Amino acid sequence: MKKLLGAVLVSTLVMVTGCNNSTAQADNHDADVKAIREDVARWKSDFDAKDLDKLVSHYTDDVISMAQGLPIATGREAARAVVKGLISDPVFSQPVLEVSRVEVAKSGDLAYVVARYQATMTDPVSKKPFNDRGSVVEVYRKQNDGSWKSAADIATSEVPPNQIAAQSK
Repeated sequence: MKKLLGAVLVSTLVMVTGCNNSTAQADNHDADVKAIREDVARWKSDFDAKDLDKLVSHYTDDVISMAQGLPIATGREAARAVVKGLISDPVFSQPVLEVSRVEVAKSGDLAYVVARYQATMTDPVSKKPFNDRGSVVEVYRKQNDGSWKSAADIATSEVPPNQIAAQSK
């Protein structure tokens, strides 16, 4: 009888704990989505301020960054070099960064963001300003302190190279 009572007690504890974890994850979902959206908003203001240290702080130490026309940048310092190149462009501006989707995994430790961007920058070939637009996918990983950081940063332009050349003439 004691064994049966013990088994029932353990089973009940496991079920209650499992339910509580599911509830906790569900409760955290909206907070996680909000935190990630707020991070994207900070990212936008950090780009506007051209604050390199704050921009790089959005990344994990092992981030992978992919941008059109550039080799893959692996690690925070490599990503720093890419971001530094962008914000050191005297005509660089990023007036629009619109999030269209934020998805958080049921596990609560990974998420992704899909966004659109518009920016003005210098064409590396003609050395003249052009208006760029495209899409961004950020894969976020929850940190031990509960914050979210980008572990993969992928941006792709929608502007064909011939339109860039035409804009920058």
